Parts: sequence; C-alpha cells; structure tokens
Amino acid sequence: MRKYLLTAVAASAVIAGTNAVLADMAAAEKWVDEEFQPSALTRDEQLAEMQWFIDAAAPFAGMEINVLSEGIPTHSYEADVLTKAFEDITGIKVNHQILGEGEVVQAVQTQMQTKRNLYDGYVNDSDLIGTHSRLQLAYNLTDKMAGDWAATTNPGLDLDDFMGIQFTTGPDGDLYQLPDQQFANLYWFRKDWFDREDLKAAFKEKYGYDLGVPVNWSAYEDIAEFFSNDVKEIDGTTIYGHMDYGKRAPDLGWRMTDAWLSMAGAGSVGEPNGVPIDEWGIRMEEGSCNPAGASVSRGGAANGPAAVYAIRKWDEWLRNYAPPGAASYDFYQSLPALSQGNVAQQIFWYTAFTADMVKSQADGNNTVDADGNPLWRMAPSPHGPYWEEGQKVGYQDVGSWTFLNSTPEDRAQAAWLYAQFAVSKTVDVKKSHVGLTFIRDSSVRHESFTERAPKLGGLVEFYRSPDRVAWSPTGVNVPDYPKLAQIWWQQIGDVNSGAFTPQEAMDRLAEEMDITMARMQAADEAANVYGGCGPRLNEEKDPSEWLGKGGAKAKLDNEKPQGETVNYDDLVARWAEN
Repeated sequence: MRKYLLTAVAASAVIAGTNAVLADMAAAEKWVDEEFQPSALTRDEQLAEMQWFIDAAAPFAGMEINVLSEGIPTHSYEADVLTKAFEDITGIKVNHQILGEGEVVQAVQTQMQTKRNLYDGYVNDSDLIGTHSRLQLAYNLTDKMAGDWAATTNPGLDLDDFMGIQFTTGPDGDLYQLPDQQFANLYWFRKDWFDREDLKAAFKEKYGYDLGVPVNWSAYEDIAEFFSNDVKEIDGTTIYGHMDYGKRAPDLGWRMTDAWLSMAGAGSVGEPNGVPIDEWGIRMEEGSCNPAGASVSRGGAANGPAAVYAIRKWDEWLRNYAPPGAASYDFYQSLPALSQGNVAQQIFWYTAFTADMVKSQADGNNTVDADGNPLWRMAPSPHGPYWEEGQKVGYQDVGSWTFLNSTPEDRAQAAWLYAQFAVSKTVDVKKSHVGLTFIRDSSVRHESFTERAPKLGGLVEFYRSPDRVAWSPTGVNVPDYPKLAQIWWQQIGDVNSGAFTPQEAMDRLAEEMDITMARMQAADEAANVYGGCGPRLNEEKDPSEWLGKGGAKAKLDNEKPQGETVNYDDLVARWAEN
C-alpha cells in the first residue's frame, strides 16, 4: 500500500486546489463509506487506491465506453452500482450491457472475425484461453501491463491474490484475461431431508449403505431413484430425486463441455485439465500446442465409451428422476427452479446461483428456514466409473475481462481501468457479498465471510479449501472455442429429442469437431492463423488401436459399481483442517 500512499501524496501536491479532483475525492469518500464496506483494505488504503484511479483516469475523463457481460447477480451489481461509482470517481462513463452467455460469445466471435469494435471490453469466459492465446486477437495483458498500459495498471492489482489466474494464462505463460467472477459446478442436496432418521433407515435397508453425499454416480443414481420412486412426497409436496435441463439451445452444449465427460472419467489424468485428452475429449500431446483429434479413431475420446456413458446417464436421469418439464428447461430456468423446494439433489449445480438460493422465504425461496438458514448444502461432485484418481473432478467458470486488439488503444485502456476498478480490493469484498462469485483469496478469507459462512451452505468452506483447484475451466486443448462449442448443443439436443442414440450423437459430434479442426489446420498451415498452434490431426486408425491403449478408455464390463457415500459433516471437517 506504500505505493498508493506515495502516489496519492504526490498527486495531491501537483493538483492541489483543482476543484474537479477535490470533487472526485469527495465522491470516492462517499462511495467508500456508504457502499464499499466491508473491504480487505483499511479506509485509508481504499482512498489511496481511489486516488490512483483518479490520477490514472485523468487522460480519459469524459470518455464513454461500452462493455458486455452475461446476466448473473455479480454483473448486475457491476452494471447498476459500479458503473455509477466509477463515473463519479473517474469521469469515465461506462455502458455495461448484459446479455445471455451465448450472445456474449457471439459478440466476441463477431468482433474477432470482422475486426469491428463492437465493445471496448468483455467479461468473456476463460474457456476461450486456448482461442485467445492462439489467434492473438486479444491484447496480451502481460505485455501491455509492462509496456503501453503501465500507467493505467493498478500497482495494487496483486495478481497473486486471484484464485483463477492460472486459468487465464496461455500456454506461452502470458496473461490474456483478468478474472472478474468465478463459480464452481458442485453437488447440491437437501441436508434436512438427508438427515431424517426415517429416510436414512429406509435408504440403508434398500441399498445397504448410508444415505449421504454421493462419492460416485452409482450412489447419485440410487439416491435419485429413492427420492423419486420411494419417498415421492414430503410435507404434502411431490418431490423428485434429480434436477437438470435439456432444452435444445447453446447452453445445453455448455452443460456437457463444462466437464461432464471428465466427471464421468472420459479424459486423462491431469489437473487442471487432462493430458493428453481433455474434458472435451480432444487429444493434444504433452509439450505440444497442436490438437490431434476428438474421435477415438484419432486418439481422442469424444465418442469413446466413457463419453457415451456420460451422455446416456444425463438423458436417463433427466427422463426418469427430474420434475416434469425439466427436459425443456434451459440453463437459466433450471437452476433457480430448486428454490421451489421439491428436489432432493442436483449433480450439476453452479455456485453462481447461491445468491438466489439464500433469499428469504418471503422472496419465494422454499429451501431456507424461517430464520434464513439454508436447508441445503453444497459438496464436491460425484464421479463416474471411468474416473481415476488425479483426474479433473468438475468445472469452474472464470468470467474474465478480455480486450480485443480491434478496440482502439485509448478505449481499451479506459475499459481496462473500469475492469480493474470492478476487481479492486477496495470493492471486491462487497461485490463478493452481493454475487458470491469469489475471485480473490483475500476476499473469501475476510472475517465477514467467516461470520456469514453458516448462511451459505458450504460455499465459503469450499473456496477456503485446497479442493477448489480440482475444479477448472476448459483448457488449452480447445483451439477455437466459438467454432467448436456450437457443435455440441445440436448433437446433444438430438439425444434429448430421441432422434439419435447417445453413441450415434457422440459419433457425429466427434466427426464434426474433427472436420472443423481440419479446416483450422488448413488455415493455420496456409496463413499461420493460429500462430502455428492450430490442429494437426492424427491419421485415422481402427478405434481398436486406441481403445484402452493410450486413447479413449475401454468399455467397462460393469458401469455401475457399488454406491459410495460420505457424511457431509465429516467432509466439511476435512476442508476445515486444510
């Protein structure tokens, strides 16, 4: 903080008596005192940080910029509150637009393709790190912070404090994106129901093991069947053992690329992503930057036994154990639906929706008690029968500030200032309380979250534990996320509709990915489009030459081993020990 204090003193000496600056500092004090508490910084440190923003933003005062993000509570807070604070303090007006995630990806892709400046900054998932590092169409933040943007780079940014910075770093070791919000895909369950002695006894009698947090998919399926077909009703409400979604829309593709295949065990051992086969089933040899194929015949695993098993289980559980209509839900409809209070568990639940799940009964949330205490808890995701120790166990979304080099430098720098303001230590603890999408270690460890933790159902304990690193975003094996992601939802949608079997759909998916990557290979070889790191596909071989021999895992004779559960309180105690 000494840098801040020296900067503030020097700046005040130079511009003493400037009414605009005095007004800005008055605004900063007002925002710090009335909005940005609690904070990881002392009040003096907060004001020193705000003074740095005033000074750094002076060349851009009066500018109006446009940024884009998807719609979650964290970004609503930024758009509704932080833009006003930033304009009051710096004089830069920010139009922070919110659209659906698919529209954000489309806007990023359109700007990259056309080189037209649609937005000056994006909160773009780190899933695109393989794309940005290869195409070199986004500003390299490592280079910029050390060079042209040094004067607009916050000396207290503290990159080491960001929990997801490794996910926004390219294979070249350079930073291309700055985390803004982060959430994991965990297991969610009604602890009040799981703790009922009558239900515990009935489950133990039927299945021979304890009702608890499922460690494997066998136990998850048993629990789903138990609540849907045996319990059926609690307190006069029809209940179900599972929740998911299946609407034929882009978010159905993310439902699968967000590590579903990896959770089943389709990929290779390795964290944060499998090597050589990642969670998409794409092969890329260790030490290489060239994807070699998705099909089993090319050494990939997108249509291998574990991937097909994963898709089959998604379809079966959705049909057999989820509430009526869930198959027609999209991402945004399915997750808040848990607040109705008629679902026992969900294997694939994003912590970004914690803010909705801790609302009061008066707000229509039936999963909290009269005092606002959650009746549910979150826990690590169970894994499928193909999973091995050392494999990735789940997905973590890291929405990250990204600046495309088709944006003029002055506008990009103004947006860079806003991005840093939105993730600054001055505001981040408060922003984390609103959105519950932690990005800074200092925020999740703040004493205010120690006090609030009992109301958040295990979120704080998870993010304070070393387990958090086992959940990771899409890795660098994916050479062009927008081009490949759009293939997924259409093929998976054909399973939900009954048009194709899981095997047929995954065969088509793997083939289409390889066809698309072949085009990327041609473009890279002809014009260096991907910087030499585009795909270099393996020649096709008979799948038997790869199955169980360094490629996709061979089909198991038994895909439903004995169910295994763990006591939730024991699990949390283990987290607390670390």
